[in-house]
Amino acid sequence: MLTTSPFAPEQRSVRPRFAGWLAALCGVILPLALAWGAVPAAAQGKLEAQYEASLAGIPVGKGGWNIDIQDDVFSAAAAGGTSGLLKSFTGGSGTGASQGRIVGGALVATGYQASTTTSKKTEEIRITLDKGNVKDFAILPEPPVDPDRIVVTDAHRRGVWDPMTASLLRVPGNGDPVSPDACHNSAPVFDGRMRYDLKLDFKRMENVKAEKGYHGPVVVCSLYFVPVAGYIPDRPVIKYLAAQRNIEIAFAPVAGTRVLVPFWLKVPTPLGPAMLEATSFITTAQPPRVAKTQ
Repeated sequence: MLTTSPFAPEQRSVRPRFAGWLAALCGVILPLALAWGAVPAAAQGKLEAQYEASLAGIPVGKGGWNIDIQDDVFSAAAAGGTSGLLKSFTGGSGTGASQGRIVGGALVATGYQASTTTSKKTEEIRITLDKGNVKDFAILPEPPVDPDRIVVTDAHRRGVWDPMTASLLRVPGNGDPVSPDACHNSAPVFDGRMRYDLKLDFKRMENVKAEKGYHGPVVVCSLYFVPVAGYIPDRPVIKYLAAQRNIEIAFAPVAGTRVLVPFWLKVPTPLGPAMLEATSFITTAQPPRVAKTQ
């Protein structure tokens, strides 16, 4: 489900990559992302969520996402694939995961792995990070060099987030994290192939109700995609997404923390609206660990 961002437009085919959307943005997508500064994660909590993807109202994919935030470590894992009519034409599936430490209350990723499988090939991406800097990364099998692609330099791989950790929006302060202030953020992301920025602006507040689990407020942000490097400028999809001003993403809270994660994502496309939405969103606060004593 997770290889690159939900905006991974480097495919010459028009086949939707909804598996990549879920992990990049939801850990999925999400993709479709969004780590926004090293602010306290606060307390501990877990999330078990299921998402469905649709295009012009037609179901095309589904997947799941689990997050575990402890006092000193965190982990996130996602898996999913195409479904329905789309599966008959272009079946695909994938998995993704990130993990790291909690330092000074902030989520600091140390590793990211993703794998996608289609009828034609399997691709794996691995990234190792140290304090926001990419130590090493690999795409297997190694993709061919395209002279038209803007080169990703070492400088582009410093001070970045992986796509999965970049789906965790951390809100500072002591008030309700589900507020307009949550959208006043931006994030630099490196997904193993592309370096891009994701920027948020507050749009509105809404109430949602999953089929199972969470029902309550979400904060809806406008989401803007800004390509930086690792892409081919003449690709129509890159131009389309970079020009889009109508992408929206809604964030819901992980209980027991000040972390918000995507509940739904809406992206206009020439074929109709693409939608990624949680059908099950079960989140629970976890009691702090008590140090063992003798």
